[in-house]
Amino acid sequence: MAERIYNISIAGCSKVAHLHAKAIRNIPNARLAGVWSRTSKKAADFASLYKTQAFSDISKMVTDTKSDLVIVCTAHPYHKQPAMDSAIAGANVLVEKPLASDLQDCDDIIKCCKDNHVRLGVVSQRRWYEPVKRVKRAIDNGKVGKPVLATVTMLGWRDKAYYDSDAWRGSWKTEGGGVLVNQSPHQLDILLWFMGEIDEVYGIWKNLNHPYIEVDDTAMAIVKFKSGAIGNILVSNSQKPGLYGKVQVHGENGSSVGVQTDGGAMFIAGRSGVAEPPVNDLWTIPGEENLLKQWISEDNETFNNCDTTVRYMQYQIEDFLFSIGNGMEPAVTGEDGRRTVELFTAIYRSTRDNMPVKFPLKHEPRS
Repeated sequence: MAERIYNISIAGCSKVAHLHAKAIRNIPNARLAGVWSRTSKKAADFASLYKTQAFSDISKMVTDTKSDLVIVCTAHPYHKQPAMDSAIAGANVLVEKPLASDLQDCDDIIKCCKDNHVRLGVVSQRRWYEPVKRVKRAIDNGKVGKPVLATVTMLGWRDKAYYDSDAWRGSWKTEGGGVLVNQSPHQLDILLWFMGEIDEVYGIWKNLNHPYIEVDDTAMAIVKFKSGAIGNILVSNSQKPGLYGKVQVHGENGSSVGVQTDGGAMFIAGRSGVAEPPVNDLWTIPGEENLLKQWISEDNETFNNCDTTVRYMQYQIEDFLFSIGNGMEPAVTGEDGRRTVELFTAIYRSTRDNMPVKFPLKHEPRS
């Protein structure tokens, strides 16, 4: 029997949409069926580049192309409508990170997908990095005992040209936040994947050296997990030229494991490549300490023989197609995406109210 070919469409012609289009081209049982944009010329140019069809209406795109999946690549404050339009038209939906910039939009998207019996996922392709998977396996296999302490450290840089590159960047109304909303969701998702549900957060955000934007360029938080573990988060866009992103976990048996997901000048979709390979930067599990050099060598070889910005997008899209074909949830669900939004929302609320924020969070009425 012939292998099923999945029709995938893209909503939004942002810089990251090009990475998804390239990833789709690498998947044997998938084809890029169509592209939509609010701007007809952008859709036409994108369609011409990737030899697909341009559409000005998402419902028509889903119907005409028989789209199995729509990947939403608009700016994140505008994820809601294309995601819901796709779901209502009958397509499964994969949304670029973060799922949305506020909880109301997250809840609306999740409900719409459930009501229309389609699957919803959120892009977090760093979960497929080999060193990230090693940490997850070590935790799941009990090699650190009960995880009791976790840290996220992401020190990066964004210059004025970056914020000027799109009109929506840098304001509360159009971006919904700064480093917490735009740069940190990958690390926050990995933290939650490793450590589980949160009980309480106390956080603070600042704008340290970007006076030309309204939003946060730096944030810190103390996290209490429902398991009894604690965590610390430090994320910033204020270190030139950008240093690293790390997630580290320490267990009750004294063992520690960690991953540097990003290193060197921080990756910017459409403007730069991945500067350094993701690697395990911490590993003290008894009997496995000497494996670190081997893993770093292997991960460097992998990095040097592929386009990292595309390969792991491909892995996540393939996972989503597998979930469609086998009637199961994708590895990163809509609820997972909401948890990340819930976490950065808690840090904003904690700063506003100058007090810890208990979980779970509900959306607040919009002013």
